[in-house]
Amino acid sequence: MGIADQIGADWEAALAALAWQADLGVTDVLMEGPVNRYDLAEAAPKVQIPRPAAPARNDPARGEAARPQPAPPTIEDKPDPVAAARAAAARAPDLAALREAIAAFDHCELKKGARNTVFADGNPRARVLILGEAPGRDEDLEGLPFVGRAGQLLDRMFAAIGLSRQSPDSEAALYITNVMPWRPPANRDPEPAEIAMMQPFVERHIALVDPQVIVVMGNTPLLALTGAKGILKARGNWSQALGKPLLPMTHPAYLLRTPLAKRDAWADLLALKARLDGA
Repeated sequence: MGIADQIGADWEAALAALAWQADLGVTDVLMEGPVNRYDLAEAAPKVQIPRPAAPARNDPARGEAARPQPAPPTIEDKPDPVAAARAAAARAPDLAALREAIAAFDHCELKKGARNTVFADGNPRARVLILGEAPGRDEDLEGLPFVGRAGQLLDRMFAAIGLSRQSPDSEAALYITNVMPWRPPANRDPEPAEIAMMQPFVERHIALVDPQVIVVMGNTPLLALTGAKGILKARGNWSQALGKPLLPMTHPAYLLRTPLAKRDAWADLLALKARLDGA
């Protein structure tokens, strides 16, 4: 038998022996010496990881100068919307520039949900400036103040004392604007923060028009110009705001809901007419 035949015979014998042991249920290969698998394995040696050395500190006692420490990072403050509005309003030399400044003002969230920026309507040379609260649905659609039902009532009210927004004559004209140029969602009342950020624009608007008399209609313009609320208590009582005579009146929308209040509104209109006539 040659060497190749001997190797083949040994391999076949080994394979047969392995198969025989597998048939007997052997699962592990035996080693030369016995192994007690219940003995605990020796703990693996711990590896010591050297810690990085702490950076050397300067010692003033040894004459070493202290190194300057970097300043902690700071978070930039958000821009103040009232300050931004005040700066933008102050830069407007005329009504056209003020309209552009308001349209470009992005700090008021109401602008995002509005279709139009409602600036003003009427004759800017009018003696009477009417300041309302905020646009409603109709005003938002048309981009003009007081064009809905309340606006139609307002026109009839002031026409009764000879004043109109369409009049080219400054003596008989009206100029109409609002505190808020954008419609609040669901016609809710403007929030104090929203009024505060638009107040610089309102003050600049009034300064550019320079009316003889200001009529505030509703709580929002009363708050914006006097810092007080309570239009039902304030209505009909003359006061001063921005160096101008100021007459508070109830909003036409309130008159539509409360027809009995129209008698008080008529009294306010007669007081306005008497003031304009110099009585």
